[in-house]
Amino acid sequence: MYDIITIGTATRDVFIKSALFTNVHDPKHLKKLGFLDGDATCFMPGAKLEIEKPVFATGGGATNTATTFARMGLHVGIIGKIGIDDGGDRILAECRTEGIKSLIISDKALSTAYSVILVPVAGERTILAHRGASDKLKPADITRVATKSKWVYIVPGNIPFPTIMHAVNIFTKNGSMVAFNPSKHVVEKGLLALAPLLKKIDVLLMNREEASILTGIQYDSIERILSTLHTSYAGIAVVTDGPAGAYVITPNHRYDCTVFPKKVVADATGAGDAYGSAFVSTLIHAQKVKKETTFSEETIREAIRAASANSASVVEHIGAKHGILTKSQLEKNPRWKKLKIKITTL
Repeated sequence: MYDIITIGTATRDVFIKSALFTNVHDPKHLKKLGFLDGDATCFMPGAKLEIEKPVFATGGGATNTATTFARMGLHVGIIGKIGIDDGGDRILAECRTEGIKSLIISDKALSTAYSVILVPVAGERTILAHRGASDKLKPADITRVATKSKWVYIVPGNIPFPTIMHAVNIFTKNGSMVAFNPSKHVVEKGLLALAPLLKKIDVLLMNREEASILTGIQYDSIERILSTLHTSYAGIAVVTDGPAGAYVITPNHRYDCTVFPKKVVADATGAGDAYGSAFVSTLIHAQKVKKETTFSEETIREAIRAASANSASVVEHIGAKHGILTKSQLEKNPRWKKLKIKITTL
């Protein structure tokens, strides 16, 4: 039996960094063009731009989270879809290197997902994404490869909702606990439509924007967002908020979490995957070592610390995996020992 199986996207990525990617802030004009926050990354059309050495990597939520679980010493499987091509070969090779058991489906009619990530010297990166095979996972694919696992971690990207629901149903029927990191096309359905799914989810992980969309509450109204999640969802809800930290809601407590200081912010790609997977890794270890059936305050605090450390380490490196911590690094490095967390009884 696996400790955990991840289900989601698998991609081949290339990171392109250049000092000639210029950040522009001009709300007056850019909002009219569809740039909602008034910011854009620009470069001269027709120009030949000098770039730093490209960084090739693999990515996608399923491979990113599986790597954390493997480095945390868990027995991990991965379900996704790739093409029969160089990108797919690289993904499978990396799974072998990390000790991840591939349950990935290869489809000769499709190409492996591919992303070009433009990284400016300062500011947000821009991702040019070809989704390829990654969002073509079907319910029949899940049935074909599903096997016994204590947990599943679903990070679906653009995988169709019927496939997501089928995966939850088939694994919960077999006794698996479920962690779910929904993408925008899922949370746009809203709390009412997702109620049959959410009642089967043990840990729900989102960023603040996704939580706002899910609840239908304005982004700025974080207290109302958290209150609504607490009253409408019975499991553990994790809402990340970038540099501001994160919020964790359990049936009885709210945890307001800070972040570990970062030495440098190189690239935010994979930060959410790093946070969520390290959080769930801690819960799994608590079940294995402490025999917990419900998670104690001590375990939730430890999960938050691990999540914040893993996320901080990832953003200090280019790519979603280079900074992922091992269990030993998390436990032995004094940098990750103390994190300020405020706990409120609900």
